[in-house]
Amino acid sequence: MSSETEVQRSILARLNKVLMPIEDLANLLAAFAIMALMFLGVLQIVMRTVFNTPITGYIDLVELSMASMAFLGAAYTQRLGSHIRMELLVGKLSGRALWALEAFGAAVAMFIIGVLIYYSYGHFLRAYTLGDTTIDAEYVTWPSKLLVPIAFSIWWCRLALQCVGALRLVINPTADPIGVVIAKDVAEQAKDEIHEVMGDDADLTDPGAS
Repeated sequence: MSSETEVQRSILARLNKVLMPIEDLANLLAAFAIMALMFLGVLQIVMRTVFNTPITGYIDLVELSMASMAFLGAAYTQRLGSHIRMELLVGKLSGRALWALEAFGAAVAMFIIGVLIYYSYGHFLRAYTLGDTTIDAEYVTWPSKLLVPIAFSIWWCRLALQCVGALRLVINPTADPIGVVIAKDVAEQAKDEIHEVMGDDADLTDPGAS
């Protein structure tokens, strides 16, 4: 391996390592938002049924939480390859053809997400400038709208890393895959998810292991 290739590998690995905790944090915030909404829903039912006092602006809070739940986990999902992938063709390819198609797909996705970043930021800026609020409780909407371009920007960075990583493998298919999605079957995906939750000490070989 040449010195230049080693430098490129090191840079890509470092960028990937820097981006991973950001994606993990965004995904954790999305999980907290979902949990908070569940508790809020239970509290709304109790308050309305038992005390006949519903939470003010409950529907507005649900609407404002949608952005965090829908988009903050996108980059994390992209990294793991857990998003919906059409692998009828990809699963039959290997080597340079596979990585060229992966690079093309990432490049197209980068363009689409880039457009969404531009327009979603415009929506945030307009809401912030005009002081836009929800209809019922009149909560300000700009914090929720700001989450969209932030989440999309993290997603775009992940796609950029995947595109560069795939192009690197197009040039040298024998190089170590870094920052790219490796196509896996259902069993392998399940094992990865277990390791993601339980860590590397998870024993997957003995079903009776405690």
